[in-house]
Amino acid sequence: MNTMTSTTIPRESSPDALPRDLFALLDGTAAQRPDARALDFMGRTMTYRELHRTVERVAAGLQDLGVKKGDRVGLSLPNTPYSVIFFFAVQRLGAIVVNLNPLYVQHEVKQILIASGVSVLVLSDLKAIAQGTFLATEKTQVRHIVVCPFAAALPPVKSILFRIAKAKDIWRVPEDERIVPYSVLARSDSTLRPVAIDPSRDVAVLQFTGGTTGTPKAAMLTHGNLLSNIQQVQGMVREALAQPPVTLGILPLFHVFALMAVMLLTVVAGGEIVLLPRFDAKTTLGTLRRTRVSILPAVPTILTALLREKALTPDLFTHMRAVISGGAPLPVALRKRFEETARCPVVEGYGLSETSPVLTLNPLGAVRDGSCGKIVMNTDLQIRSLDNVAEQVPQGQKGEVCVRGPQVMPGYWRGDEIASPFTEDGYFRTGDVGYVDADGYLFLVDRLKDIIICGGYNVYPHAIEEALHKHPAVLETIVLGVPDSYRGQAPKAFVVLRPGARATAEELATHLEEYLSKIERPKEIVFRDTLPKTLIGKLSRKDLMIQEGLTSS
Repeated sequence: MNTMTSTTIPRESSPDALPRDLFALLDGTAAQRPDARALDFMGRTMTYRELHRTVERVAAGLQDLGVKKGDRVGLSLPNTPYSVIFFFAVQRLGAIVVNLNPLYVQHEVKQILIASGVSVLVLSDLKAIAQGTFLATEKTQVRHIVVCPFAAALPPVKSILFRIAKAKDIWRVPEDERIVPYSVLARSDSTLRPVAIDPSRDVAVLQFTGGTTGTPKAAMLTHGNLLSNIQQVQGMVREALAQPPVTLGILPLFHVFALMAVMLLTVVAGGEIVLLPRFDAKTTLGTLRRTRVSILPAVPTILTALLREKALTPDLFTHMRAVISGGAPLPVALRKRFEETARCPVVEGYGLSETSPVLTLNPLGAVRDGSCGKIVMNTDLQIRSLDNVAEQVPQGQKGEVCVRGPQVMPGYWRGDEIASPFTEDGYFRTGDVGYVDADGYLFLVDRLKDIIICGGYNVYPHAIEEALHKHPAVLETIVLGVPDSYRGQAPKAFVVLRPGARATAEELATHLEEYLSKIERPKEIVFRDTLPKTLIGKLSRKDLMIQEGLTSS
């Protein structure tokens, strides 16, 4: 047996199984299943024939605005049909989608617009999104701003009610020569020019990563990167995609996990995407009751929120083939509680924006506790020494996760301004610490930057968080390293208890003695009503560090 943790999964299907560009995914499905339902937005539906026709017209409208191959088009949209329409319309032209979080504050949006050179910006007319985003376009390269009316995407009755009841939430579009109503694009009858795509070189998406302090980093994801990852994930969840799925889109499509798990995988399988503009537990359960959802991509905090609802019952998951958790580590105790309550399988995966995103996924029916799964096919994953990234470590030993495969980005946009994330022999450094067991399952320990150095020993916050989750009163937790006069750093745990549950810091400390060595145990356990989260619902270690007056370096 090879004792080094280099794991390569060979290709299991022909590279010709998928088309050469992302628009062809929609083109092919629309030809094969024209009358199948493609989208459901709050009860308003659209077939693949209708979606394809709309995408073609919007692409022609963008072409009328001068969009051509290689141009950057910014999408600042909540989950609506517009999100899917514009993604594929941009791909039809060979242009590049720049995903923007629609709730970023003004200076964050401006940074991204400037860094990426967006020339056309698409935004919703919801005031909370549009107002700051519009102001951020000043002194940028944005020459056209396409405004999409939220109410027009709703079913007729809901549309009328929204315009009346939520009038104050609708942005009053200013007089600006750059403004273009969505309807103008959707009525275009211009002839689309053919575009040749080189999948290995042509960028489809600029996916900005991490925070927005300093210089924003955008992973350049090519058509080939994303198409390869579709094929890789299909190989891991073939059973779940054997029949066209109904996928619930509560994760925002501007996030790379949702881009893949909600949109691309569903379209290539000829399935239906049920879109919700934002996550709300009660609305989500109502949607599960109304539809026949079979795939639910989620982050752990969404599963936690759903478990709080008394209306969460197994009958809502009758058609569910899999809940796919990603974006953040999934505590074992949380997975088991959800499976017991919903009586459906929950599988965890792992990936990054730079890897399109999926690197590992637990096989259905073969989930391993605490693991984020097996490596997807045609990918080489190695565990490298924390002291010398050029060296691999023996199997089972912790080190930095480094990967090479067709889903890994070629580099960052304007990468000459950013330190290279690749090793000298071409492996992408994930910045995550983990190990691989004898059966090829990857176990993540922590982020390199989050490791706490206690008296010269490495202490991993994730291990402490997992131990805290084993206590029945603990709902959520984040562990940070804080200054300590004796050890340099020490762990401090922040805990949210379950509704109605009670526990003292002393009780939790006693509980941890069973699972953690003395050096790993938190010097302090504090209780909070809530913990900060990102806009996709992940617990935010960075924001908690800011609140506590700590740095994230």
